[in-house]
Amino acid sequence: MAVSISVVLLLLIPAVIFLRNGALKISHALVCVMLGFYLASSSMAPTIHQGLAATADIVSGLRP
Repeated sequence: MAVSISVVLLLLIPAVIFLRNGALKISHALVCVMLGFYLASSSMAPTIHQGLAATADIVSGLRP
């Protein structure tokens, strides 16, 4: 659950910056959101989830 929230925040911050700068239009943002919903309901969703979980495990195991 914590990984999902972190990924959402990491994607939300640049999206807000792009919207404020005019580099991302509302219509483009809506298309990206719809793509996300379609990916979440596709057969690739478990693979994407496992890949993000593995990446989070690797990053959390790094020592500075």
